Amino acid sequence: MDFKFRKGTIKDKVKLQELGILSYSQHKHAMTPENWNKYSSFMSNPETFTYLMKTSTCFLCEYENEIIGMAFLVSNGHPTEMFDEQWSYIRMVGVNPNFGGNGIAKALTQMCINYAKETNEKVVALHTSEFMHAARHIYEGFGFKIVRELTRYDKKYWIYLLKLTTNDNN
Repeated sequence: MDFKFRKGTIKDKVKLQELGILSYSQHKHAMTPENWNKYSSFMSNPETFTYLMKTSTCFLCEYENEIIGMAFLVSNGHPTEMFDEQWSYIRMVGVNPNFGGNGIAKALTQMCINYAKETNEKVVALHTSEFMHAARHIYEGFGFKIVRELTRYDKKYWIYLLKLTTNDNN
């Protein structure tokens, strides 16, 4: 398949949000209905993606002009309850379930890491959950290490960190 990767723009926001809802809905079975409603209301809130587009660099994957994959790298200086101020962090890595298994999430994660290095970030963080097995496998393959465990939506979540080297001699 001929996948095209590029940076996303504010013009992509509606399609990115639709993809977010589609890609994350595959986790509905892992949550109680009450927790799923909280989770999906976050994904459905237009402000979620407006904020992401304003505070991050979006990378996306297209196939036949349809957005089928996304990831956001938030630069340091945007702390949250989970992420320290000095960390950059990856958010909302999502792939259309019809295109899973094609290495799209891995490629988008690599794009985020590469951009973090290009912009002199020292650390990349992210979080994932006990029901996101494929994501954990990808992140651990890049060398991300668990630094904290927490509970969200009555599920285990982990904060992962990847320390970036400033001296790449490859």
